[in-house]
Amino acid sequence: MSVAERLAAVQSQVSAACHAAGRDPADVGLIAVSKHVPVAAIAEAAASGHCDFGESYAQELRDKAALHPTLRWHFIGRLQRNKAKYVAPVAARIHALETVAQAEAMLTRAPGPLHALVSVNLGGQESKGGVTAQEALDRCAVLHALPGLAVVGLMTMPPPSEDPEDAAPYFEELADLAARGRARGLPLDELSMGMSADFAVAIRFGATWVRVGTAIFGPRIRTRSRPPP
Repeated sequence: MSVAERLAAVQSQVSAACHAAGRDPADVGLIAVSKHVPVAAIAEAAASGHCDFGESYAQELRDKAALHPTLRWHFIGRLQRNKAKYVAPVAARIHALETVAQAEAMLTRAPGPLHALVSVNLGGQESKGGVTAQEALDRCAVLHALPGLAVVGLMTMPPPSEDPEDAAPYFEELADLAARGRARGLPLDELSMGMSADFAVAIRFGATWVRVGTAIFGPRIRTRSRPPP
């Protein structure tokens, strides 16, 4: 299958999952995760009308955004302050904000207001970033108070599992956490959760962004595309 065909299949699956959950498909955004994906494949997806793409590495985001500036780019990786200069100018959404120091590094380099989601580590995985559920809402409040920064939601990545339903408790917990945040006056309306294997489950629990790479682009090729000289 071509990239365009796989993208259309995923879009259809997202729509079906929304209908099964009694949700409007317009309320769920599909981020095509393009890390280590050749720019030609991104161009093929874009030619099909898709506009939301996600990158995990700052310099790769910079390079691809320079080649495709009209697309909407999401930074979905873990932030490093010394890479803020690559991310802040081009990212429409930052999906894994954790600290005030990260936010301040981004704000000094952003051309306008920043929209971010706070990464929550619900699985207790030491290899993953994110704040704990216990500290998440207080961290959201502190970050949202920074001038120029809008904290618009939460993001999580459940521990890997062969059964997509194993992710359900984590997605439910993130949705509950966001609801408690809204009750405190925080505008946590966005939930970034669900990937190729489990996005239908995430949609059932209220995901507003699903991050899908392999199902669209196929197995990842670990080489980074660079813009031409």
